[in-house]
Amino acid sequence: MASDFPPSFVWGASTASYQIEGAWDEDGKGLNIWDSFSHIPGNVASDHTGDEACDHYHRYPEDVALLAALGADAYRFSTSWARIFPSGRGRPNRAGRDFYDRLIDTQLEHDLTPWLCFYHWDLPQALQDRGGWTTRDIVYWFADYAAYVAEQYGDRVEHFVMLNEPNVVALFGHLYGTHAPGLQSTEAFRAALHHLNLAQGVTLERLRTLNSGWQLGTVLNLQPVHPADPDREEDHDAAARWDAVWNRSFSDPLLKGSYPALTETLVAPVVHDGDVAQIRQPIDFLGLNLYTRFRVRAEPKAQFGLELVGAPQDAETTAMGWEVYPGALYEQLRDLQQNYGNLPVYVTENGAAFADEVREQRDGRKRVHDAPRIDFLARYLEQAQRALEEGANLRGYFVWSLLDNFEWAEGYHKRFGVVYVDYETQERIPKDSYGWLQQVMAGGGLEPSDR
Repeated sequence: MASDFPPSFVWGASTASYQIEGAWDEDGKGLNIWDSFSHIPGNVASDHTGDEACDHYHRYPEDVALLAALGADAYRFSTSWARIFPSGRGRPNRAGRDFYDRLIDTQLEHDLTPWLCFYHWDLPQALQDRGGWTTRDIVYWFADYAAYVAEQYGDRVEHFVMLNEPNVVALFGHLYGTHAPGLQSTEAFRAALHHLNLAQGVTLERLRTLNSGWQLGTVLNLQPVHPADPDREEDHDAAARWDAVWNRSFSDPLLKGSYPALTETLVAPVVHDGDVAQIRQPIDFLGLNLYTRFRVRAEPKAQFGLELVGAPQDAETTAMGWEVYPGALYEQLRDLQQNYGNLPVYVTENGAAFADEVREQRDGRKRVHDAPRIDFLARYLEQAQRALEEGANLRGYFVWSLLDNFEWAEGYHKRFGVVYVDYETQERIPKDSYGWLQQVMAGGGLEPSDR
């Protein structure tokens, strides 16, 4: 039963600025790296861009009302750095600043608690032109930006998130090149990895000096890594290497004050004396984004001596091709409990993409029957309950996502929302999963009606 979650358990939904806002060049907003990346043919499926996205910039009152009607307690959203500082630094853009004032005030009018994330991947292009995450200067550019945003909205916002998924930024954006800024360089990867960690630490420390009452944390994408063949020692070794690169290169510096041995060697050329101590900062909460597990096998000729093999042949998968593996959430929560001091954790993203279709009912209403998503969410939440029963310090759950949106390199082909968005008309249609989550958030059971 959902009532088995603690009374103080926080229910919410998450979004990201570039994925929903649109208005890419309106009201003084500057270019960001996803504006640039998505406008290069071939970078995004079907050459989609976030130019309009969900038009949340103009339609935010409707979207906040949908979130309130869902029964959520909180909303994790991100601010667009280039909307507030078109050049990344210097004079702020009043129109951009005012937009987030309105968005925050509208949340408060609906009794929603704002959770503001400073960075969800949309770096100002002007800063990318100066080196972006590969230059050490960005550590202080980011801290300046975050401090400005916190001071602007900190009279109404108490929860601040430093970064969203720095591992994805470092790996996909700087090593594999499949995300903005599209770099494919070991040197760029090592620098981005360390500078993201260092920027987070410097910013956490600065914000503590501004207001000791703020709740400060960050969001990491962490997931269990399993050997593709449990009987092969080489695959176990490969899984340990990928665990170090994907997970512990970001959790260990923040929570233990050290890099794993593998990446300690990798980042050594860009680490200065005192950096690692600076990264380790107290946090009030850790956000956990989790969708599935990794399966890894040894491949000596590949990057890091391994390759990711995806879901087993007979496994359930989502539209992303990701394995439906609810136990991953239990395993990761237990890992945080056992290896990192059982600090307060919020699941800040969990959800699934499926091939949703709109069907018109006899009465003319439009419905989206998404039973696979309901089943996915129910099974993952059951694993969250299991971890809670075993002492995991889980404080809340934010579904990804409120709305269908621009899904990065996948464009608009993959739908994660509990609200369907018709991109031609911008009509919002709550899916069956929205109604199911309403019941869950109101204290009802997790059991879907068709299970």
